This record gives sequence, C-alpha cells and structure tokens, in this order.
Amino acid sequence: MAETRLLIGGKLVAGDGSELEVENPYSEDAVASLGTASPEQIDAAIAAASEAKRTWERITAGERCEMLHETASRLRTRTDELAELMTLEGGKPLVENRDEVGWTAAAFDYYAEIGRDSAGRVIPPIESSQLALVMKEPVGVVACIVPWNYPLLLLAWKLAPALAAGNPCVCKPSELTPLSTLALAPCFEHLPEGVVSFLAGAGDVGATLVADPRVDCVAFTGSVETGKRIASVCAERIARINLEMGGKDPFIVCSDVAGQLDIAARGGAWAAYLNAGQVCTSAERFYVMSDVYDDYVAAFVEQAAGLVIGDPMDPSTDVGPMVSAGQRQKVVTQVEAAVDAGAELRVGGGDAGRSTGHFFAPAVVTGAAAETALLSEETFGPVAPIVPVRDLDEAIELANSTRFGLGANVYTRDLRNVVRCMREIKAGTVWFNDPLTDNDAGPFGGFKQSGLGRELGREGLEAFQETKHVHIETEIAPKEWWYPYSDYSGS
Repeated sequence: MAETRLLIGGKLVAGDGSELEVENPYSEDAVASLGTASPEQIDAAIAAASEAKRTWERITAGERCEMLHETASRLRTRTDELAELMTLEGGKPLVENRDEVGWTAAAFDYYAEIGRDSAGRVIPPIESSQLALVMKEPVGVVACIVPWNYPLLLLAWKLAPALAAGNPCVCKPSELTPLSTLALAPCFEHLPEGVVSFLAGAGDVGATLVADPRVDCVAFTGSVETGKRIASVCAERIARINLEMGGKDPFIVCSDVAGQLDIAARGGAWAAYLNAGQVCTSAERFYVMSDVYDDYVAAFVEQAAGLVIGDPMDPSTDVGPMVSAGQRQKVVTQVEAAVDAGAELRVGGGDAGRSTGHFFAPAVVTGAAAETALLSEETFGPVAPIVPVRDLDEAIELANSTRFGLGANVYTRDLRNVVRCMREIKAGTVWFNDPLTDNDAGPFGGFKQSGLGRELGREGLEAFQETKHVHIETEIAPKEWWYPYSDYSGS
C-alpha cells in the first residue's frame, strides 16, 4: 500500500487527527485508512515552513532550478506507481493518469527554468547618476489546496512556481485523493526541511491553513462557494490569494466545418467526457449552427455510444467511474431535471449496466432549456447538452451568458470567426479546433466567478512574487527641490 504518512518539517509522521478512509470509486471498497493532520500538526507544518522561509529564499535561483529539475526526474521514475495510485483512489483511467504524471514533471521542469530568469528588471532612472531596479521577491509561506480530479497536476501548477519563486509550501490534497499526493514525499527529500509539507484531511484542515496569519498566500482550486469563503477570510488579514473556481465551458461548432463534423464530434466527445467529465474546463454547453446541428448530434451520439466504459486499470477503458456517489448524484439530478423540463436524453445516463462503481454512462442531451442547471451551473460529469443556434452572434451571446468564464472551444475554418470569438468570448482560454490543450507557458485562469489570478506561464510565477522598486542615487548631494523652498526655482 502507498505511503499514508504526512510530510512535516522534512519528516514522515502518522496523522494524529481523525481517521480518513479512502474509497476506490470502481469497486467501492476501502483501499486505505490514514490519520489526518491534527491542529498541532498543522501548526507544526506552518511553523516549519516559516522557519524554512529565510533558508529557501537565500538559495540561489540556479540552485533551486537544479533541485526542481531533480524533482521532475524523480517524478518520471515513479510514473507507474503514481498513476496506479491516482487510478485506485480517483477512478480516472490509467492511461490518463500516466499522462498526468508526465505533465506534472513537465511543470517542474518549466518553472525550474523560468524561476532562474525572473529576478526583476532594470528600468530607466530619473537622472543619469541613478540606477533603478524592479526586484521580484518571494511572497512568503504558501498554502496549496488541491482538488481531487487532477491531484498531482493541479498541485504542480501551484507548488512548482511557488518553489521556483523562493516560497516554502504547505500542501493539502482533497480528502478523496490523498494517497498519490502523500506518495510524492520522496520527490522532495532533497529540498531543505520544511520547504514542502503534505497534510491530509478535509475542509477543516484547509480552513485552518487559510486563517493562519503565518500563511502569506493561499492558492486554491475548487468550488465557487469554497473560493468565496477563502477570499473572505484572506481579505480580513490582507493575504494574497490565487483562486481557480471552475467553469461552464461553451463549445461552438460553426457551419464552415460541415465537411469535418466527425472530427468536431470526436473532439467534442473528448472535451465532454475526459475524466468522466470531471475537468474544470470540460465542454458543458454545445452551441451548434442550425444548418449542421442534426448531423453533428448524430455524429456525437455515435461517438458517445462507442466509448468503452469500465475498469479504469484496463488500458482499453475510455471512461471510468466518477469519483464519488455524491458527485454522481449531482449529475443525475441535473439530467433528470432537464428531462423533466422537456429535454431528451439521446444516449447514456444510468449506471452503464454496472452493479458497483460510481458509473454514469456518457450522455447526450438535446432540447434542454437555457434556464436549467444543466445549461447554467457546473455539472462536472459526463454530459453533453447540445443546443442549436442561428448564427455566431447567438452562439457568442449564449457562451457569455453564465457567471463563469474559464475556457471555451470553437470549431471553425473561417479566420473571421476566430478573430470575433477570441475578442468577444469572455473566458481565460479560448481553444480553436483543438480542445483542452494546456501549455505550460500559457497562463490559465478565468473571468468572472471562475477565479482570480492565473496559473502557468510567467503570470503563474508572478502570483507568488512580491514586487519591489529600488531607487539608487550614486552621488550623495543635496537636491535643489529640498527645503528651503525659498531657494527652489521650480522645474
């Protein structure tokens, strides 16, 4: 069984808090039981990070670069172990989790390099005898609070830039998927003690981290409701926050791809059903031009019906179970409400013929009303509601109609459509003809209630940096505008 001890101050320790049972969402069996972090252990982790702050920020950027590359290397050597753990506790297919480990390692490699090239800049001085600098410094102790759907990748998007910027971190994974995160401890044992700590627990552990005055920045991915509470607590003590709070991403299909609707349907199915739809940038609202609507729905239904649903450890499985009974029930409720209001379930739904496991067969829904939760609130499950639209004007208007603005997808071959959508769709990322492709150098985050701040790119590093202006006068001499003003002639 995987390591189930916490990492605090460079030491692996058993949790002193309540017992946490981790479920396999495929078999519904308990796969591990571990002690969560007690209040005293949370205090110890924050204290260790505070103690390590001075040491870590004084290590040169080049040395930190080498250490983060070493972390990436250690991650890659443990790909099989970490991927299997994520599959065991989260239900995501093994093939997707192997990719996730690779992406996680790549994030550490990226920030290893970016971090050593971001000390600041020289700016023009006011006078020739002066030197003016903009310096970038660590923000301090960072709390990384991570969800269950991509437990390692979404940790890396916070932890890698925070470490590269010189910040120690205390990390809390979701109570649904703690095992893979705790198993990362050997990947950081070459760092100074206290620079990285891993805790386990539910919302009470996260709330304690957020409220502690020694925590200078909170980086969080999760629900809007939790994000709002974090923002409120941090506002009271003026702590830095970086929040990614989900989305309701639109997927627009334009008429000009009429000859390639099969590809657009295949891309749409992947965008809707990846990780059983449990992706913050899942395509959750499809807006299709009316003249290609029927053909697109038919192609999409065919794609959904052909997916292999089953054991996530099986390499042939396309879609595994959802992470928990509660998450599945949320999807069931949304789909049933839409159907009760007049929508049609074209394919999918139900338990995919399985007696165990939190399965929900990938579904296609047509005729859903705009005011239903299925088209207005985050679903976070394998459902594709498809809506016909008259033209691009209506598609963009509907795309912008929710309180979210994380991502958007558009299929078109017309450059005029590309320019309109990239300018008018209110979302942090707009993908054209290539759904959900992340880029370590491309900032990730959302408009409106999808979040505050950005991860990835240089912006992701700056989220964990303070900016300082340094003004140096090389000549010690009086200035003519000093007192007394009676001697000052003005500019």
